[in-house]
Amino acid sequence: MARALAINVAANTNIPGVRGPIYPDGSFVYLPIPEREAIDPAASVPTYDDLLAELPTLPFELPADSRDRAVHLDPEFAGYPCCDSFTYGDEHGVKAGPISELEPGDSLYFYATLTTHEPPEGVDLDDAVGWVAPEWGAYLIGEFRIAEVLDSDACQSLSPAGRAAFASNAHRKRAEFDAKVLVRGGEESRLFDRAVPLSTPESGAAANKLVTELSNDSGNGPWWRRQLWFDAEATATLRSITAAGDDRRPVADRLGS
Repeated sequence: MARALAINVAANTNIPGVRGPIYPDGSFVYLPIPEREAIDPAASVPTYDDLLAELPTLPFELPADSRDRAVHLDPEFAGYPCCDSFTYGDEHGVKAGPISELEPGDSLYFYATLTTHEPPEGVDLDDAVGWVAPEWGAYLIGEFRIAEVLDSDACQSLSPAGRAAFASNAHRKRAEFDAKVLVRGGEESRLFDRAVPLSTPESGAAANKLVTELSNDSGNGPWWRRQLWFDAEATATLRSITAAGDDRRPVADRLGS
Protein backbone atom coordinates (compact mmCIF):
# COMPACT_ATOMS: atom_id res chain seq x y z
CA MET A 1 0.00 0.00 0.00
CA ALA A 2 1.24 3.48 -0.88
CA ARG A 3 2.56 5.83 1.78
CA ALA A 4 3.28 9.55 1.60
CA LEU A 5 5.82 11.98 2.97
CA ALA A 6 5.47 15.77 2.97
CA ILE A 7 8.55 18.03 3.20
CA ASN A 8 9.05 21.79 3.42
CA VAL A 9 10.50 23.54 0.37
CA ALA A 10 10.55 26.92 -1.39
CA ALA A 11 11.39 30.53 -0.54
CA ASN A 12 11.03 31.67 3.04
CA THR A 13 11.79 34.62 5.29
CA ASN A 14 15.37 33.43 5.80
CA ILE A 15 16.24 32.84 2.14
CA PRO A 16 15.74 34.97 0.08
CA GLY A 17 13.86 37.02 2.73
CA VAL A 18 10.31 36.62 1.39
CA ARG A 19 7.80 33.82 1.07
CA GLY A 20 5.83 33.10 -2.06
CA PRO A 21 2.35 34.65 -2.15
CA ILE A 22 -1.00 32.98 -1.63
CA TYR A 23 -4.20 34.78 -2.57
CA PRO A 24 -7.68 34.71 -1.00
CA ASP A 25 -8.92 32.22 -3.62
CA GLY A 26 -6.19 29.72 -2.71
CA SER A 27 -4.05 30.28 -5.80
CA PHE A 28 -0.34 30.84 -5.19
CA VAL A 29 3.07 31.33 -6.79
CA TYR A 30 5.86 28.83 -6.18
CA LEU A 31 9.18 30.61 -5.60
CA PRO A 32 12.34 28.50 -5.15
CA ILE A 33 15.19 29.38 -2.82
CA PRO A 34 18.39 30.95 -4.17
CA GLU A 35 21.33 28.74 -5.11
CA ARG A 36 23.94 28.88 -2.34
CA GLU A 37 26.64 26.67 -3.84
CA ALA A 38 29.02 27.05 -6.76
CA ILE A 39 27.49 26.16 -10.12
CA ASP A 40 29.08 24.04 -12.84
CA PRO A 41 30.25 26.59 -15.45
CA ALA A 42 28.73 24.43 -18.18
CA ALA A 43 25.29 24.31 -16.55
CA SER A 44 22.36 26.54 -17.42
CA VAL A 45 20.73 27.83 -14.23
CA PRO A 46 17.98 30.48 -14.23
CA THR A 47 17.98 33.60 -12.08
CA TYR A 48 15.00 35.10 -10.27
CA ASP A 49 14.71 37.61 -13.11
CA ASP A 50 14.48 34.72 -15.56
CA LEU A 51 11.61 33.20 -13.58
CA LEU A 52 9.84 36.51 -13.04
CA ALA A 53 9.78 37.07 -16.79
CA GLU A 54 7.51 33.99 -17.09
CA LEU A 55 5.70 33.84 -13.73
CA PRO A 56 2.54 35.80 -12.90
CA THR A 57 3.21 39.30 -11.55
CA LEU A 58 4.12 39.20 -7.87
CA PRO A 59 2.37 41.44 -5.32
CA PHE A 60 5.73 42.56 -3.91
CA GLU A 61 9.26 43.30 -5.03
CA LEU A 62 11.98 40.75 -4.45
CA PRO A 63 15.01 42.06 -2.53
CA ALA A 64 17.08 44.06 -5.00
CA ASP A 65 20.21 41.99 -4.37
CA SER A 66 18.40 38.76 -5.25
CA ARG A 67 17.03 39.56 -8.70
CA ASP A 68 20.12 38.42 -10.57
CA ARG A 69 20.89 35.50 -8.25
CA ALA A 70 20.71 31.97 -9.61
CA VAL A 71 17.89 29.91 -8.12
CA HIS A 72 18.04 26.44 -6.64
CA LEU A 73 15.11 25.19 -8.71
CA ASP A 74 14.40 22.13 -6.61
CA PRO A 75 11.87 20.57 -6.74
CA GLU A 76 11.40 21.11 -10.44
CA PHE A 77 7.95 20.64 -11.94
CA ALA A 78 7.43 20.04 -15.65
CA GLY A 79 5.55 23.03 -17.02
CA TYR A 80 7.02 25.50 -14.50
CA PRO A 81 9.40 28.04 -16.07
CA CYS A 82 12.74 26.52 -17.05
CA CYS A 83 11.56 22.99 -16.15
CA ASP A 84 10.65 19.97 -18.24
CA SER A 85 10.97 17.19 -15.64
CA PHE A 86 9.84 16.21 -12.16
CA THR A 87 12.96 15.79 -10.02
CA TYR A 88 14.06 16.56 -6.49
CA GLY A 89 17.36 16.16 -4.69
CA ASP A 90 18.59 16.86 -1.18
CA GLU A 91 21.99 16.93 0.47
CA HIS A 92 20.75 17.03 4.07
CA GLY A 93 20.45 13.75 5.92
CA VAL A 94 17.43 14.91 7.93
CA LYS A 95 15.39 14.94 4.71
CA ALA A 96 17.39 12.51 2.58
CA GLY A 97 16.99 9.65 5.06
CA PRO A 98 13.18 9.67 5.18
CA ILE A 99 12.87 10.33 1.44
CA SER A 100 15.10 7.31 0.74
CA GLU A 101 12.46 5.13 2.41
CA LEU A 102 9.89 5.94 -0.29
CA GLU A 103 9.19 3.42 -3.04
CA PRO A 104 7.72 3.66 -6.54
CA GLY A 105 4.01 4.38 -6.27
CA ASP A 106 4.39 6.31 -3.01
CA SER A 107 3.80 10.07 -2.87
CA LEU A 108 6.26 12.81 -2.04
CA TYR A 109 4.32 15.98 -1.22
CA PHE A 110 5.92 19.40 -1.10
CA TYR A 111 4.63 22.10 1.20
CA ALA A 112 5.66 25.72 1.56
CA THR A 113 5.06 28.58 3.93
CA LEU A 114 3.24 31.28 1.96
CA THR A 115 2.31 34.86 2.85
CA THR A 116 -1.26 36.02 2.29
CA HIS A 117 -1.59 38.88 -0.19
CA GLU A 118 -4.25 40.63 -2.15
CA PRO A 119 -3.60 40.12 -5.87
CA PRO A 120 -1.56 42.60 -7.90
CA GLU A 121 -3.50 45.39 -9.55
CA GLY A 122 -5.39 44.20 -12.60
CA VAL A 123 -5.36 40.52 -11.61
CA ASP A 124 -8.82 39.01 -11.20
CA LEU A 125 -9.31 36.07 -8.85
CA ASP A 126 -12.05 33.59 -8.11
CA ASP A 127 -14.17 34.02 -4.99
CA ALA A 128 -12.34 33.74 -1.66
CA VAL A 129 -12.16 30.21 -0.25
CA GLY A 130 -12.27 31.08 3.45
CA TRP A 131 -9.42 28.78 4.54
CA VAL A 132 -6.42 30.99 3.72
CA ALA A 133 -4.65 31.99 6.95
CA PRO A 134 -4.72 35.76 7.70
CA GLU A 135 -0.96 36.46 7.54
CA TRP A 136 0.97 33.34 6.56
CA GLY A 137 0.42 29.61 6.56
CA ALA A 138 1.77 26.24 5.46
CA TYR A 139 0.25 24.72 2.33
CA LEU A 140 0.75 21.70 0.13
CA ILE A 141 1.80 22.98 -3.29
CA GLY A 142 2.63 19.86 -5.30
CA GLU A 143 3.12 16.12 -5.43
CA PHE A 144 5.48 13.64 -7.01
CA ARG A 145 4.00 10.21 -7.61
CA ILE A 146 7.25 8.34 -7.16
CA ALA A 147 8.79 6.70 -10.22
CA GLU A 148 12.32 6.31 -8.86
CA VAL A 149 14.29 7.02 -5.68
CA LEU A 150 18.07 6.87 -5.50
CA ASP A 151 19.64 6.67 -2.05
CA SER A 152 23.05 8.03 -1.08
CA ASP A 153 25.01 5.08 -2.45
CA ALA A 154 23.11 5.11 -5.73
CA CYS A 155 23.62 8.87 -6.05
CA GLN A 156 27.36 8.44 -5.81
CA SER A 157 27.45 5.80 -8.54
CA LEU A 158 25.03 7.19 -11.10
CA SER A 159 24.93 5.21 -14.32
CA PRO A 160 24.89 7.05 -17.65
CA ALA A 161 21.12 6.49 -17.77
CA GLY A 162 20.80 7.88 -14.25
CA ARG A 163 22.85 10.93 -15.11
CA ALA A 164 20.59 11.57 -18.10
CA ALA A 165 17.38 11.11 -16.08
CA PHE A 166 18.48 13.64 -13.49
CA ALA A 167 20.49 15.97 -15.73
CA SER A 168 18.13 18.89 -15.10
CA ASN A 169 18.13 18.57 -11.31
CA ALA A 170 19.67 21.50 -9.42
CA HIS A 171 22.17 19.28 -7.57
CA ARG A 172 23.49 17.90 -10.84
CA LYS A 173 24.16 21.51 -11.91
CA ARG A 174 26.35 22.28 -8.91
CA ALA A 175 30.11 22.31 -9.35
CA GLU A 176 30.24 19.44 -6.86
CA PHE A 177 27.35 16.99 -6.98
CA ASP A 178 26.22 16.63 -3.37
CA ALA A 179 22.78 14.98 -3.32
CA LYS A 180 22.23 12.20 -0.79
CA VAL A 181 18.90 11.35 -2.38
CA LEU A 182 17.38 11.89 -5.82
CA VAL A 183 13.71 11.49 -6.68
CA ARG A 184 12.03 11.30 -10.06
CA GLY A 185 8.31 11.86 -10.28
CA GLY A 186 6.21 9.91 -12.75
CA GLU A 187 2.66 10.13 -14.03
CA GLU A 188 0.24 12.07 -11.83
CA SER A 189 3.07 14.29 -10.56
CA ARG A 190 2.12 17.97 -10.63
CA LEU A 191 2.43 21.46 -9.22
CA PHE A 192 -1.01 22.29 -7.86
CA ASP A 193 -3.10 25.12 -9.28
CA ARG A 194 -4.59 25.78 -5.86
CA ALA A 195 -2.83 25.19 -2.55
CA VAL A 196 -4.11 22.71 0.03
CA PRO A 197 -3.91 24.12 3.58
CA LEU A 198 -2.02 22.48 6.42
CA SER A 199 -2.64 25.51 8.68
CA THR A 200 -5.98 26.47 10.18
CA PRO A 201 -7.89 29.47 8.78
CA GLU A 202 -7.24 31.29 12.05
CA SER A 203 -3.45 31.03 12.32
CA GLY A 204 -0.56 29.87 10.17
CA ALA A 205 1.18 28.41 13.22
CA ALA A 206 -1.81 26.20 14.10
CA ALA A 207 -1.95 22.84 12.30
CA ASN A 208 -5.22 21.62 10.85
CA LYS A 209 -6.53 18.05 10.76
CA LEU A 210 -4.44 16.99 7.78
CA VAL A 211 -1.50 17.27 10.16
CA THR A 212 -3.01 16.35 13.52
CA GLU A 213 -5.30 13.50 12.38
CA LEU A 214 -3.76 12.15 9.18
CA SER A 215 0.01 12.54 9.69
CA ASN A 216 2.36 11.23 12.37
CA ASP A 217 2.91 14.76 13.69
CA SER A 218 1.23 16.19 16.79
CA GLY A 219 1.05 19.71 15.37
CA ASN A 220 2.85 21.07 18.43
CA GLY A 221 5.75 23.49 18.11
CA PRO A 222 7.17 24.42 14.68
CA TRP A 223 5.51 21.52 12.87
CA TRP A 224 5.79 23.41 9.55
CA ARG A 225 9.53 22.74 9.52
CA ARG A 226 9.20 18.99 9.99
CA GLN A 227 8.66 16.00 7.73
CA LEU A 228 5.11 14.64 7.83
CA TRP A 229 4.47 10.92 7.29
CA PHE A 230 1.13 9.51 6.16
CA ASP A 231 0.31 5.81 6.38
CA ALA A 232 -1.57 3.92 3.66
CA GLU A 233 -5.06 4.86 4.84
CA ALA A 234 -4.11 8.50 5.39
CA THR A 235 -2.38 8.60 2.01
CA ALA A 236 -5.54 7.44 0.26
CA THR A 237 -7.48 10.21 2.00
CA LEU A 238 -4.83 12.81 1.25
CA ARG A 239 -4.74 11.83 -2.41
CA SER A 240 -8.49 12.19 -2.70
CA ILE A 241 -8.30 15.67 -1.16
CA THR A 242 -5.39 16.90 -3.29
CA ALA A 243 -6.90 15.42 -6.46
CA ALA A 244 -9.96 17.65 -6.08
CA GLY A 245 -8.20 20.83 -7.13
CA ASP A 246 -11.45 22.79 -7.39
CA ASP A 247 -12.65 21.81 -3.88
CA ARG A 248 -13.06 25.07 -2.00
CA ARG A 249 -14.30 23.63 1.31
CA PRO A 250 -12.41 23.84 4.63
CA VAL A 251 -10.26 20.82 5.43
CA ALA A 252 -12.61 19.58 8.17
CA ASP A 253 -15.45 19.40 5.63
CA ARG A 254 -13.27 17.58 3.11
CA LEU A 255 -12.47 14.98 5.78
CA GLY A 256 -16.15 14.53 6.46
CA SER A 257 -15.87 15.74 10.04
